[in-house]
Amino acid sequence: MKLSFTTYRIFLKHTFGISRSSNNWYDIVLIFLQDGEIIARGEAAPSLRYNESTEKILSILNRGIILPDDSSITIDDMLVCVYNQLDNIKSLQAAFSMAIWDWWSQKNNKPLFDLLGYKRKVLPHTSFTIAIGNINDIEKKIEEAKPYDILKVKLGTPNKDKEIIKEIRKYTDKMIRVDANEGWDYVTALDMCKWLSDQNVEFIEQPFPAEELEKSKKLTKLSPLDIYADENSMLSRDIEQIKSSFDGINIKLMKCGSIEEAIVMIKEAKKNGLKIMLGCMVETSIGITAASHLASEVDKIDLDGNLLIKNDPYSGVRIVNGRLVIPNLNGLGIKLKFKHDNLL
Repeated sequence: MKLSFTTYRIFLKHTFGISRSSNNWYDIVLIFLQDGEIIARGEAAPSLRYNESTEKILSILNRGIILPDDSSITIDDMLVCVYNQLDNIKSLQAAFSMAIWDWWSQKNNKPLFDLLGYKRKVLPHTSFTIAIGNINDIEKKIEEAKPYDILKVKLGTPNKDKEIIKEIRKYTDKMIRVDANEGWDYVTALDMCKWLSDQNVEFIEQPFPAEELEKSKKLTKLSPLDIYADENSMLSRDIEQIKSSFDGINIKLMKCGSIEEAIVMIKEAKKNGLKIMLGCMVETSIGITAASHLASEVDKIDLDGNLLIKNDPYSGVRIVNGRLVIPNLNGLGIKLKFKHDNLL
């Protein structure tokens, strides 16, 4: 088996602003495992919020990753062997998890969802993100979001959050999911929860910085809207600590570090009565398609990262009438759309 990797710069259709940052592009790292005719793919979309970067990832990859050469190795042993070399960089672990599961399920001639024992059924609607940016662009963004029934709106701006929602409501009455990305204080959060409850808003995600867990617990008790954890919901071991502070959690492969850990998180959340949303960073169709294979097991889906970029080089999961349709192909079901240097 041969390992190769490359960086790839993805360009956004619109400036992608959240409460703590604003970007027009991101550098991601793509990895490839070649085994005979099999090409398996994975994607790392690191976030500085979690102290991860493409530079850190490349420093690990450039020192060399040793792949097992035993053809009879189990996938569990393969995963452990590789993870132990990745310095606990979760986005890089996620990339290898995707690639190894892609390789394993292609080797077994099954789609990943089938290999995991899940059904290829009609999935919930995915939301479409309206990021923070120029308020004059909102009408255009709403038009672009026409195929989607649910909007995810990034808030957490100084004194402009209500203005953003009012501007959106000039053009659509679609359901909104609000993501404050740790951007509110308690007084603002409580006011916004009450105000947003009359704006056809479904829930609010991560109103406070992750370390302010007690504020989340207090707000969740008083809020007329559900409160979801994102930055507070990294790994399965977090669920016991946060379960009384939120109504639901957002699971992302780039945060939790693997498909296997995401499955454990889904099970733990269900056991503790938490609602589950499957989310993403801004990613190509590799990362979004990998996550989509778990979508039948969750309540809500926010897998639109590939829809926000101009130059996605891959095809995989499709959107039909606002819903995800998983490829019925072996492995993740990824195909290269156009030739590009170093992409497989």
